[in-house]
Formats: sequence, C-alpha cells, structure tokens
Amino acid sequence: AGFIKSPLSQKRLTQDSVELYCEAIGNPIPEIQWWFEGNDPNETYAQLWDGARQDRVKINATYNLHSTSTISIANLTNDDSGMYECRASNDPDRNHLSKSPKVKWIRSQANVFVIERPEIATQVSESSGKLTLSCNMSAPHPTITGHKWMQGDKVLEEDENTGAFTSYTINGKREEHSGVYECVYEANPQIRGQVNISVPPQVTAYKKSEHGNEGDTGVLTCKNPSFPAVTTWSWYKSGHGVSALLENASGRYIIKSSGNKTELRILKLDIEQDTGDYFCNGTNSYGTGDATVNLRVRSRLAALWPFLGIVAEVLVLVTIIFIYEKRRKPDEVPD
Repeated sequence: AGFIKSPLSQKRLTQDSVELYCEAIGNPIPEIQWWFEGNDPNETYAQLWDGARQDRVKINATYNLHSTSTISIANLTNDDSGMYECRASNDPDRNHLSKSPKVKWIRSQANVFVIERPEIATQVSESSGKLTLSCNMSAPHPTITGHKWMQGDKVLEEDENTGAFTSYTINGKREEHSGVYECVYEANPQIRGQVNISVPPQVTAYKKSEHGNEGDTGVLTCKNPSFPAVTTWSWYKSGHGVSALLENASGRYIIKSSGNKTELRILKLDIEQDTGDYFCNGTNSYGTGDATVNLRVRSRLAALWPFLGIVAEVLVLVTIIFIYEKRRKPDEVPD
C-alpha cells in the first residue's frame, strides 16, 4: 500500500471544526484507519471510530479503485489538539489478534493545533442617519494582517489594518439594513465575529390587491424581508369594524407559514362572505408588523359580460345597417 494524498496539519479555534483527508492505493485495496495521540507526555496512540468523543467524530471511507477516508471533528476543544495519524495496510493478517502482519501499517501524520477562541465585543450604533457596526477582539490573539466585512458571501469592505478594532458604516435606517453581518480578521486561523442588526418584522404583502372567481381558491401571501425571522404568523379579516382571527380549524381557511413567509388559502370563494380586507400579522422577539391585502371576488359570469357587450354592439350595428339599406331609395336606372 502507498499514499496518494496525506492529511495536512492545521490550526483551528475552539468551537470550530476540522477535516483531515487521506487517500491510499494498493493491490488488494488497503484498509484505512485513524489514530490519535494527544499532547500529554504519558498519552499513547488510540484508534478513532465514527461517533467517538460524544459523537463529535465522523469518519467516512470509500473503497473503490483505491481507498479514501475523511475524518471530521466538530465543536473542537483544547483536548482535540495533537497528532492525527492515517494508517493504511492491505496485509491479510493486519487485524489478526495473534498473528503479526507481514508488512506493517504505513503511516501519515498531521498535527492539529486548537487554540482558545478570543472574545470579540460587537456593537451597533445609530446616529445622523448612519449605522456603525464595530468589532473589538480581546487579547491574546493571533497576528492580524487585515479585516473584511461580509454579509453572507458578499464582501462589503476590506482593509489591511493590523488592529484589533474594526468598524463598518452603513448609510440608512436600521429597518432598511437588518440582517447578519460578519467582521472577519485575517489571521492564522481566520477569526470571525457576528454583528446582528435586528428589527421588528417589516411585513409586506406580495400583492396589495388580489382577485378571485367565485367557487375557486383564493391565495393571499405576505413576507418579512427583515431580520430576525418571524416566529408567529396570524391572519385576520375585517368586517363591520371588527377584525376576526382566521384559523385552520374553520375548514375553509388553510394557513401555511414558514419563517419569513405566510400564505392564506380560502376554499370555495364566496362573493358576499369573502370580499374585503385581510391582515397578516408577524411577531418576533423585537415586536410585531402587519400588512393589508384586499380581496375581490368576481362572479363566474363576470368574464362573459365584455363578450356579451361586444356581441350586442355588433347586433345593433348590423340591424342599423340592414334598416338603412332597406329604406334607401334605389338608384334611377338611366335610359
């Protein structure tokens, strides 16, 4: 057996995860095992299994044309620091308890260094129509070579400053820029802090006015583009100056809500009963917000009236022409 790819030494922060990769070739296809030796002088190598360390260790292996194996460890602690060893062997007696293998296991090692995660103090301040997001990392920390501000996968700003403090300014109101932002410290390893701009739900209707035919199913939709997500959605219908709560149990209403979107379906629309204003209300830990959707229900024959009107106009026009032609005097025939 021989290695095609060996695991690489890595630095990680506590609470992060790490992944090591190993690939071996041979005939027959070799088996791959993972072993670990901690930094304690009295500690010896111990084999790692899938589900070890309170199910934080995951091992995936495939044996097709050659052997590949990946070990991943989640929620790292200082005790996870040490030497990780990928062992490969295709000796028939490699796992025999009494026989010594003819060829020993070949080994490839990688060090994983887990360092304590530094504390990052975050803040959001608002003044003069501007939002200022800031991060300040406590000592001790790795050498910093720059900063980045990100929202999702989008890089908003970056610099090459080496300080522990970094800030990012946004023009606009808090409600217009809610979301999750990250301050990224370029270091080894990279360190990230999270800054949240949180607001009550900014609920909007997908369409402010909806139309439906009598007997069909009406669909009204509301959404919340702000952060954090809505935890509770509810629907109301106005009538006679009072708003009535709509519930799934009524049979005619089906409400489907998931995170930042809610949908109300009204079965078998009725002109008298269902026409009117509907209110969608969203609630999160910062407050509530609502929006109004107006629903108009049309008769099934409503689409025929324009057609019937055109037919009537054509008939009247043909009648007038016919009468005119009948009453017109015939032209005199010349001698």
